[in-house]
Amino acid sequence: MIKAGIVGGAGYTGGELTRLLLNHPEVELHFVQSRSQAGKKLSSSFPDLVGETELNFVENHLVDVDVIFLCMGHGASTEFFEKNELPDSIKVIDLSQDYRLDDDKVYGLPELNKEEIKEAEFVANPGCFATAIELALLPLAYNGMLKEVHVSGITGSTGAGIKPSDTTHFSWRSSNISTYKVFTHQHLAEVTKSLMLHQPWFDKPINFIPYRGNFTRGILVTAYQYCEWSLEEAIRVYQEYYEDAPFTWVADEALDVKQVVNTNKCLVHLEMHNGYLMVQSAIDNLLKGASGQAVQNMNLMFGFDETMGLKLKASIF
Repeated sequence: MIKAGIVGGAGYTGGELTRLLLNHPEVELHFVQSRSQAGKKLSSSFPDLVGETELNFVENHLVDVDVIFLCMGHGASTEFFEKNELPDSIKVIDLSQDYRLDDDKVYGLPELNKEEIKEAEFVANPGCFATAIELALLPLAYNGMLKEVHVSGITGSTGAGIKPSDTTHFSWRSSNISTYKVFTHQHLAEVTKSLMLHQPWFDKPINFIPYRGNFTRGILVTAYQYCEWSLEEAIRVYQEYYEDAPFTWVADEALDVKQVVNTNKCLVHLEMHNGYLMVQSAIDNLLKGASGQAVQNMNLMFGFDETMGLKLKASIF
């Protein structure tokens, strides 16, 4: 058994991580830190945990653990390390964007960096949209076939975090849809960096249009580019690339988000139209896009089976 702690555990990703670690057969959840909720039961923020744990939120992190997950807002992880020094024995998995472009840290996409993650002491967990886009495009880059690509993607309201805002409350989201951060989304830098690990000469834009969806969780991405392959060849290439990826699968039919919600899966679907390859990918933004992938990385770092604690059932209905 390893001891784990969560810093910044009162949000959506902290809650999902808490649920996963409480049910992981090789983990003892030692603490969940939250200054705003310190002293209160975890179930006061996450009512589904009534009867699951008697843990209370703590005000300060503890150091007698084997791994710490940072689930704070972007910028807060950097501030955390400016104010705190952790023992070298503690492994770190950071779910913010602070270290994703840091060459001294391992980028935690298992389908790209599995062997590096196994040896890592510090893993920067990918962003949710970044995960979905990268898994849609990495096989193309691996084969030197990535060209200028057009991408659209829609995400649920939980992708915006737990703090309410003008574009997350029910009366605005319900029966509504909108774009945001068109061509400028913060995840594009890590996407480009990851793709260039396979195709260093890639110098084309990723034309990305993100949408806010009127649902709570899940991401559906659609990307297309010109491609000389036949559809059969493209499917073979994608299946080979993900042959050793236990959570990423090539699907025969067009996707919907309910296939992946509440799972750590990424499903990928390919179609060919007039010489253009269309690739769909679907993930749960809070699991494969955040907390589930963090646990997947933890499993690799500690030598556990990669799927341990992550064999989850989709909420298909």
